[in-house]
Parts: sequence; C-alpha cells; structure tokens
Amino acid sequence: MRLLFAIGLLVSCSSSAVAFARYPAFAALTIVKTKVSSNDKHLVRPLFMSTVELKEVNTTKAEALHINVPDGKEEAFPGVAFVNGKIHDISNENSEHKEKMEHTPMRPRSDPLTTSWEGIQEQLIENFKMKPQDLEKYDDEMESKDSLLELYKAMQLARQFEVACNKQYMFLRQSGKIRGFMHLDNGQESIPAFIKMALTKLDKKYSYYREHCHALASGVDPGKIMAELCMKDGGTCRGAGGSMHIYDKLTRFQGGWALVAEQLPYGAGAAKSILLDRELGLGEKDTRNDVLKIDATKEWDDNDWELFQERVKESHGLTGDGDNRIAVVFVGDGGSQNGRLPEILNCCSNQKLPLLVVIIDNGRAINTFTKDVASNTFKYTLGEHYQVPGVLVDGCNAVDVAKAGRAVADYVRAGNGPAVMQVHTYRFMGHSPADPEHERGRKDEKAWAKKYCDPILEFEKKYLSSSMLTRNELDGAKNEMKRVVKDAVSFADESSEPPANLAKALEYPTPIDTDYNECYPPNFADSVNARTISPSQMQAITMHLESLRAKAKVGDLTIAEAANLAIHEEMLRDPLTTMHAEDLQAGSSYNIPQLTQQTYGSLRASDEIIDEGHFIGKGLGEAMNGYRPIIELMNINFGIYGMAEIASAGNTYLQSGGQFKLPITILGAGGTAPDQALGAEHSQPLHAYIMGIPGLKIATASSPEAAYGITKSMIRDDGPCFLIFPVKMMKEVRGKVDLGKCLPLKAALLHEASPDSVKSGRAVTVLTYLHGVKESINSIDEIKSAGLDIDLIELRALKPLDMDTIRKSLERTNKLIILDESTKSGGVGATISSSVSEEMFDLLDAPVMRLSMDDAPVPYASAMEKVVVKRGTDLIEGVKRLCGGKV
Repeated sequence: MRLLFAIGLLVSCSSSAVAFARYPAFAALTIVKTKVSSNDKHLVRPLFMSTVELKEVNTTKAEALHINVPDGKEEAFPGVAFVNGKIHDISNENSEHKEKMEHTPMRPRSDPLTTSWEGIQEQLIENFKMKPQDLEKYDDEMESKDSLLELYKAMQLARQFEVACNKQYMFLRQSGKIRGFMHLDNGQESIPAFIKMALTKLDKKYSYYREHCHALASGVDPGKIMAELCMKDGGTCRGAGGSMHIYDKLTRFQGGWALVAEQLPYGAGAAKSILLDRELGLGEKDTRNDVLKIDATKEWDDNDWELFQERVKESHGLTGDGDNRIAVVFVGDGGSQNGRLPEILNCCSNQKLPLLVVIIDNGRAINTFTKDVASNTFKYTLGEHYQVPGVLVDGCNAVDVAKAGRAVADYVRAGNGPAVMQVHTYRFMGHSPADPEHERGRKDEKAWAKKYCDPILEFEKKYLSSSMLTRNELDGAKNEMKRVVKDAVSFADESSEPPANLAKALEYPTPIDTDYNECYPPNFADSVNARTISPSQMQAITMHLESLRAKAKVGDLTIAEAANLAIHEEMLRDPLTTMHAEDLQAGSSYNIPQLTQQTYGSLRASDEIIDEGHFIGKGLGEAMNGYRPIIELMNINFGIYGMAEIASAGNTYLQSGGQFKLPITILGAGGTAPDQALGAEHSQPLHAYIMGIPGLKIATASSPEAAYGITKSMIRDDGPCFLIFPVKMMKEVRGKVDLGKCLPLKAALLHEASPDSVKSGRAVTVLTYLHGVKESINSIDEIKSAGLDIDLIELRALKPLDMDTIRKSLERTNKLIILDESTKSGGVGATISSSVSEEMFDLLDAPVMRLSMDDAPVPYASAMEKVVVKRGTDLIEGVKRLCGGKV
C-alpha cells in the first residue's frame, strides 16, 4: 500500500472538514468531505468522496485552490487549481495548463464541493431535510439514455433557436425581420433543460425579458415565438409583444416581463391562485384558445382533465394538497438583488405558497459585474431568514441542474411552501446584440466561458467519454432541432402582418359602453359559497349587509359603506373575487374591506405587508389565472409604490395579444380637499399620474350612489380599473343607492342650468370630480344669486372620457370651466381642455378656464394651502369672469 501525502490543508470548522490527498504514483486527487458529529467532536463521518484525475505538470510558480468554507472564510490549497470543472495538481506546469490559466476569470466556476451532484445532495439533505434514499430516484430518472437525449434536445433547441434569432437580427436587419431590443440566452441552456425535465404544462411560469428559450422548453410553438419576434400576426401575441414579451396561455407561460424583477410578485400571485383553486374546489379546463375555471368537484369525466384527476387525493377532494401544480418565476442575477425578492420570500413563506424561484446567476447585472454593485452573490441563502430553503447548482452541468430542479420542484409540489434554486451560469452574449460591451472584463470572460463553461460541450464530453451516448445520436438530435428551428423561421416568414387597427381593438377587454348589469356570475358560485362559507359566517355577513341596505333605503349610507356593500355583494356573487389590503382585519382606514377576511378567510381576503407594489403585483398574478382581485390602497397615493405594476396591468391585455384580460380593481380614498391638512405626500394627484398609462379605466365616485354602482361595475370589468373616492368625504356624505344596480362608466349631470340662463348666455358648463363636486354644489346658490347658472357634471369616468355628455352640455352653454383636483402641468384638466379644444372648438365662445392645483407641492398649513388648492370661491369668481367676458 502507498502512503498518502497531503498537498493541502485540513480545514476545520464547527460543522465540516475538507481534506485533500494525493497518490503520487497514480496521479490522482482524492477529495474527502466530512462532518463532525454534534455529540462527539472527535467522531467524524464521511459525507462523500470523489477522485479526480490529475494533470502531470511542471511548474515553478505557486498556485492555490481557493475554497469558501461554511464559516465564510476563504481557504487556499497551494499547488492545486480548479479549472474547467476539474481539480488539478499544478505543482508542475505544462503548455496545456498554461493556456487554460492565461485568463484568470473574474468569476470562476462554482465550488465543486458544493455544486457537484454529491454536494447538491448534501445541500438538499441539509437545507430541505430530504432523505438520501429519496434522492436516488433523480439519478435513475435523469441518467437513462432517453432522458439524456430529451435533455440534450432541449439544450440544442435553445441554442439553435437563439443562433437563428441572432442571424435574423444582425445579418438581416435591413429587411426589418427583428427590431428593437432582443436578449439572447446562449450559454444558459441548462435552464431550459431544467424546465423541460422538471416542470409540467400546468405549472405556471413567469420569466423576464430573456425568455425565448424558457418559452420553447415550456412547450410554446417555436414558429409562433419566431413569428412574434418578426412582428407577425402568427406570433404568440400577434406581434404586439415582441422579443421581451412572449405569452402563451395554454402552456401557462405567462410572460416575458421587461421591468427588472417585476415578475416576482406576479409569480407569487400565480402561486396563490393555485391555493385558491384548492380551497374553493376549482380547477382549470383547456379549450382551444382559453383556460377556463371549472367546479372540479363536479367535472370528473372530462378527458382533458385526466392528469389533474390523477394528482388529486381522493380522501381530500380538491380542497386538500392533492393538486401539485406549482408556479415558477425566473429572475436574472441583477434582478435578484431587487427588494422584491425578499418580499415574496417573506409572504410566500407565511402563506406556504407553491412558488419556486429560479435565479439565473450569470454574474452580470445587464453587463456590469455583479460584485461591483452587490455584496451578496449567494442569493439562494436569502430565504433562510424566512424559512425558505435554497440550493446552488452549476449551470455548466445541465444534468445536475435538472436533477436538483426536479427534487426542489417536488419539494414545492408536496406542499412545503416556496424554495429557491440559484444556477451559477455564464451568458455568452451581451445584454443585447446592440450593446457595445465595454464593461470591465466582459469580453475576456465571454471568450473564456465559451471555451470552458459551455453546458452543451460539457454534456457531450461527459456522455461520449462514458459511452452512454454516441456521436451519431448527438448529431441526430442536433440536426433534428436545427430542422425545427428552420421550420420556425419559415413559419415566421410566411405569416402575415397584424392588422393596423389591432392595437386599438385591444385597448380594453370590456367595451366602454358595456351594461355591467348583463354580466353574469359563474355557474358554480352557490356551490363554492356553500362549501367555503360556514353557516355562522353566512349569518354574520347577511346581517351586516341587511343593516347597510337599510341605511341605503333611507339615505343614510356613507361612501365607505356603499363601497363595502358593493364589494361583499360581488364577492358573494362571484367567488373568484378576492381582496387585498393593508390592515384588512381591522377594515383598513375607512372600512372598505370590513368583514371580508372574517367572511371569506385569510387566503381569499389577504392582509398584506405594507408595500403596495408587492400586493398589486400579487393581484396581477391572480388576475392572470382566473381571479378578480380587488386591491384596496387605504390612501390612493400609496399606489405610487406600485407604478410599475399598475403600468404593466394596463399594458398586458394588448401585450399578450389579447390572451390575458386582467380583471383587477384598484380602489381607495384620495384626492386633495380644501383645508385637508395632510401634507404633500398624502395629497398627490395619483389619478393624473396614471392618466397616461394605456389600458386603464379610471373612475371617481363622490357620492354613495356612485361609489356603490361604479364599484360593482369595475369589479365585473374584465380589464384593469382604478376607482378613487374623496378622502375627506368618506364618512361625511350620506345618501341612497339603487340596490343591485351597476352604473355605467359615464359622466353624470348633477345640476342643469335653467333655460333662461342658457338663453341669456349666462350659463357655464362646470366639469369636476372628487372634492370638487362638494365645492361646486355648495357654490350653486351664490352663483344663481348673481343671475348665473351652471351645468354641473361629475366626471365619474376620467378615462375613457365621456365626451358625449360634455358635448351635449357645451351645445347649450358654450362656456367651460374645469375645477381640477390635479396640477396645472400634466393634470386631468390639461387633458380635458386639449381634447375639448381639438374636438369642440366651434362650440366655445371663450377659452376653456382651468381652475387647477398649483404646481407647487400641497402644504400642510391652511394659509399656504389656499393658494395651491382651488375651491368653491375660485369657481364662483371664475363663473362670474367667464360670463362677464373677463377671462
């Protein structure tokens, strides 16, 4: 027997030790990782052992292998180097090794002690509490020839597709086939391989703007993806989305999202929709072009639903944990540094949502080296604070990524809550083909990574050398995928251009002239209510609603109570309606969501962490999966935190080619009343900020009647809606409502000028909303006492604007004042004034008068605030000036 000679150190810490030893005669390196027993520090048990062939080299230069040990310190092992996936004895040096070490990468391959399959197993055992025997099946499943060929095809399809995209973009750019931004995925093929091998069609998948290959692996038609990139009507989104926005409803591929990290809360909302399905006893049924919600407890004989039935535990029906669908959200290295990641880990852990977060860690945020801007590059550990386990894998080894991915996905499927998988990989292309890539070290890194970190080449080397696969088999698979891509390009070439009017047709999923009273609830509403709302809960909410209806009949109902009544009626009418709010259990600030959680449970009526962008985003994910979330913002200005999510809600119906309708209602108290004394941050005109967001319907309600009827209409609308109530009138104004009736999203004539004032030219049309309604009503008597009068129109719909009602009034008065609760620059009044001037100029006898808020921030002290915020006295003076010819 030969003696062992140590070439490194014995590194000890509280939990583990690593030893390196060499058999000189056999030129082999043995790695032994051991763990010290907590009961006896002298008792050491081996966790794994692996032997790696050494290179016989000659060197005069000292080199070392640097390894991060569990206590966070870095240990050096002189004479040892880790290159191209192997540990080398470099106490000597030859020309081959010298070539490999000429470029020292800024970001080396991942630590093999952690990301070899043995290391991954240890992570799964330690972090996920899996049993060693349970991990054996992943070896058996993934190392079969059929599985290996399937995985290899997934990688080759991704590589060949991206090569074809680059050709269409770079070499054929003059023909205009692919334009705008395009982000390629070459080098990261282990991720689509994981998708192919570990996920199912029914899993809900969210990605970012580098998503072509994720969509391919999810089963989206390659021809439709290529046609989308080429701006064709045959594309996944009919040319409306493009490279960064691939959607396919039937494969549950729910975007491509271009705002960095925005997809994270959407994925959480999708995961929540799965739990909602279980709790309500609902399922999904595919039609030719859509995914419908069904009462799964009654539709057992549907052939398309056999897979779902097989996953349901008979003893629990569909309300238990038998449904093992999960949601998966992909995020890049830069995006994983965004605060949205810890937020969703926090909330998903709290509700045990079935979400898998996959961090694609290529060491670059756009092109910037991530360590230049962030200190924590081990993002898979972030979940430790929230009891969310994570695993780190080597993206250069696609088979191990698939094994780990399947194990972690199974962990989430089993009802354990969320998990994180970080894939240490390399992107061979720049951020996009148009980028110059001047960032530090980027070009050298790319050249090195292409040579030593290519997952396809690594796969071929391993399985050709082991004789598991032959070169003919690999070439056959590669050529098959090339033909698929060639056919995809041909399909795109042959597809027609989308119709020019498609964008306008996809502005709103529900037409603006819809009668919402004719929208019908799902046929399973009664059965779902019966099995999810207990008799005592139903009795309590029935009594509450009866008391509100009694107030409504005698004119004693407040705006807040009217909204609450409408919300409960709609949640009972349609169990797909959900509620999100801060301080929800207590009813929030104005009791708008009062008793929702007590009636419908904490899943359907969620008390949220205090970040509006987070729970607006979760609502968006629910809405993409068949639910109708209501988002109560307490104070509407807090929606500023969610501008990215609000913008995407407005864009998605068109961006997805009409696939996702997003029936989401955002509501709350807001506006700026005279003498409000809330300061600038609580007095911002958010309604004006969002006016420019396409696809939104924006309404206001300044009476109980309007609050009740418009709330019901907006909840029934299939698109994103925004409803604002006047913050200082929530409990002050009382009135009657027309019970059971939805109101149209139209302007309302609240007071009509007398015929005599019209005939004498002493009448003015006044457009206003929110607190301006009260200010105007209180000014009418003084206006009339001066021999003048007004048509007072409440702008219950700010967008789309009801121009017909405005035109009808101006045909009588020929004069217009806008009492505007937004700033002079970029405000609501500016939009209305320009529209009226463009479309109704001939009806005006004088320029439009805008009584807008000053551009200065709204101050707290009344003495200053009077100058900034317009009120009834300004309106009275304005009417007198306009009718007297002094403008």
